[in-house]
Amino acid sequence: MRTIILTLVLSAPLLSAEGDWPMWRGPMGDGTTTEKGFPTRWSPKENIVWKTEVPGKGHSSPIIWGDRVFLTTCLENEGEKNEPKERLLLCYDRKTGKELWRVTVLKAKLESIHKLNSFASSTPATDGQRVYVTFLDDPQVVVAAYDFEGKEVWRKTPGKFESKHGFCSPPILYKDLVIVNCDQDAFGKKEPAYIVAFEGKTGEEKWRIDRKNRIRSYCPPLCREINGQSHMVLTGCWTTASYDPNTGKLHWQNRGPTEQFVASLIYQKGLFILTAGFPTYHVVAVRPEDGKIVWEDTKGAGYVPSPVGYADEVYLVHDNGRASCRDALTGKLHWFEPLGKHHSASPVAVEGKIYFCDDDGVTWVVKADKTFEILEKNPLGENIFASPALSRGQIFIRGSKHLFCIGETK
Repeated sequence: MRTIILTLVLSAPLLSAEGDWPMWRGPMGDGTTTEKGFPTRWSPKENIVWKTEVPGKGHSSPIIWGDRVFLTTCLENEGEKNEPKERLLLCYDRKTGKELWRVTVLKAKLESIHKLNSFASSTPATDGQRVYVTFLDDPQVVVAAYDFEGKEVWRKTPGKFESKHGFCSPPILYKDLVIVNCDQDAFGKKEPAYIVAFEGKTGEEKWRIDRKNRIRSYCPPLCREINGQSHMVLTGCWTTASYDPNTGKLHWQNRGPTEQFVASLIYQKGLFILTAGFPTYHVVAVRPEDGKIVWEDTKGAGYVPSPVGYADEVYLVHDNGRASCRDALTGKLHWFEPLGKHHSASPVAVEGKIYFCDDDGVTWVVKADKTFEILEKNPLGENIFASPALSRGQIFIRGSKHLFCIGETK
C-alpha cells in the first residue's frame, strides 16, 4: 500500500503519491525532492537500470506516477516531408522500461520552431487518474486528458498560439485544476495572450486571464500558499505577476525586468526568484506580498534553464554553460564557474547536490555549497535537452534517442 501525502508547506496543494514526479520540475514545481538514495555516478555501462528507445523526437521531460512513466514525442521524420506528423503520448513500465501503450494525441503539419526547440517540448502532468498533455495544432492550442490505459477523457482547444519560435507550455496542476500559460505574439491583433484553467476531471473551463502585453513566453506558473494567500506567479509579457490560482484574479503585477522569458521561477527563503531573458539578462528576487524587488543582478543570470534552490542558496546555469551560486536572501554571488558548452535542461537538487545536464549528454554533479566543487561528470552517450526527473532513488533522463532509468545497480 503506497502512502499518499499532501504537499502543504510552502507549496502548491497538489495531491501526489510519495516518490512521484507528477509534472514539470516535480511535485513542488521547482526541481527539488526530499527523497534520498540517488546515484551520483553513471556512464553508458554503469548504473543504468534500463534504457529504452524513444520513437520520434522531443524535449519534454518524463513524469512518473507509481509504476508508470509518461513521455510525449513527435514522429517528425516519418512519412513525406510536408505530410502531417503524429504527436504521441507514451506510457512505459517503470520497472523494466517496456512500452505499455502509445496514443496519437493529434496529427498535424509541423509548425515553425526555433532550432533549439522541438515539436514535443511540453512536459505532461498527472494527478494519478489522468495524464494531461499540450500540443500545438497550428494555430490552435490543444489540451487533452487521458486515463492510465491511454483512453481520451476530454480535449479542449482554448485558443490560438503564435510564435516564430514554436510552442512549449507544460500543464501545471493546482488542486483540481489544470493550468496552461498561452502567452503569445498577438501584439496589435485581436487574439489575446492568455492563461486558462480547466477542471481536471471534466475539462470544463474555470477561469481565463487576458494578458495585456501579448508577447510570447514559455514560463509555467509556480503556485505557492504563503501567509494564508494563494499565489500563482510567473514571468512573461514584460511583467512579473501574481494571480490567485483559484480564480485567476490578479494580486499584483510589475513591469519587467525584460521583454521575453523562458525559465520557470522558484520560491526560496521567502522570496520568488526569477531569471531572464531577452534582450537583457537578469536574476531577480521579489517579495511575495507585492512583487517588489529585494535584490537584482545581471551576472550569473540564466535564460532557458530554470534556477533551483537548496538550503540558503540559489543555483543557475546559463545556456552558455556558466553556472552560479548565490545567497537567496541577499543575492550575494558565491561562485561563477563554467560547466558544459551549452545547457538547455533545468538543474535539479537533492541530498546536498545539484545535477546539471548539458546538451552533449554530460550530467555535472556539483556540491550544493558556497564553495564550488564538481563531484562527478557523467556522460550518457547521447544529447540531453530535457530536464531530469527524480523518483525513489532513480533518475530518469530523456536523451535524444533513449529514455534512461539511472540507479544503483550491483
